[in-house]
Amino acid sequence: MTATDSHLRTALGLAASGIPVLPLRAGKVPFGNCRRCADNACGGRPNMKNAGPCACPGPCHGWAAATTDPDVIQSGVWRRAWMRATAVAYHPGGAWLTVVDLDNADAIRWARENLPATQTVPTTRGEHWIYLGPMRSVNAVRPGVDIKSTMAYARWLGPGTGTMTALPEAVRALAVKEPSPVRPVSRAITVPAPGGDGACRHRTPAYLERGIAMAEQRITEATSAVHATVYRTFLAVLSVHGRCGCLTDVHVTRLFTAAQAKGESPRHCTDAWTNALTTLGL
Repeated sequence: MTATDSHLRTALGLAASGIPVLPLRAGKVPFGNCRRCADNACGGRPNMKNAGPCACPGPCHGWAAATTDPDVIQSGVWRRAWMRATAVAYHPGGAWLTVVDLDNADAIRWARENLPATQTVPTTRGEHWIYLGPMRSVNAVRPGVDIKSTMAYARWLGPGTGTMTALPEAVRALAVKEPSPVRPVSRAITVPAPGGDGACRHRTPAYLERGIAMAEQRITEATSAVHATVYRTFLAVLSVHGRCGCLTDVHVTRLFTAAQAKGESPRHCTDAWTNALTTLGL
């Protein structure tokens, strides 16, 4: 079996499992845009910042070219790319995954001491720790550590070993650098507690975490009307969690970070949050 056949077979197997794939050329980088798409003259791929639809049949636009369509993967222009490819890559966020890329022994040592064990894949210099759940991608969150999920690609290096763990807060927190570039409020969100004995049914960590994660997902998956989606999502979160005092700076920052990853400015985020509070009378 030639390298081309091997890469193509791997890509088709991953695509059949719901993992969007793309070929990588020498240097472990995606194929550049074709002449028609140079400098994103075509408008780019959906889900890219400031991008519109692109009907280019080739593996253009880096991570945004990743696909699970076997007809596309085996098409003539993609086959020519596979002939030059040196590796198979995938879009972790598109597969509902997050890759913590540990680039050296010190980074691996740090991860073993600070992150939950999960599925692990050896790399040339370190390891990929793969968690179930998407988040925004950030490079250099600490020495030798990158996060690859939405709007990023990672090399496919095999299934690895171990059981995949749900994306933990410890990994999400790595994306919030200090001082944080997004600081919508300087204190916890405080609103009147519910009547009666003041008990809060949302204080179960899993319940609140699930709600925030679903809100992040809704914003991240928006392909149009991002402004409206962000506002409606903020409104939904506040309608459920806004009156019991559960929400903190950490939760709000996660929502703002997801919105900014879709191109929203800090001001737009703050305005949407304030409008949602006003609508609910909080």
